[in-house]
Amino acid sequence: MNKNSVWTIVGVVVAVIVAWFVVSALFSVLWFIAKLALVAVVAVIVYLVLRGAFSKQE
Repeated sequence: MNKNSVWTIVGVVVAVIVAWFVVSALFSVLWFIAKLALVAVVAVIVYLVLRGAFSKQE
């Protein structure tokens, strides 16, 4: 193997490793945003249920 093919293989391996971490971080951020949105929806539902329950007691 010549020097160019060794550097090509090293470049491919480094690119795959970097891509793995980038995709992993991206999915972590997307999962956090999805979880945050779900918490917001549940909080709004709980707020509306509590407001309805307390407004009927008056």
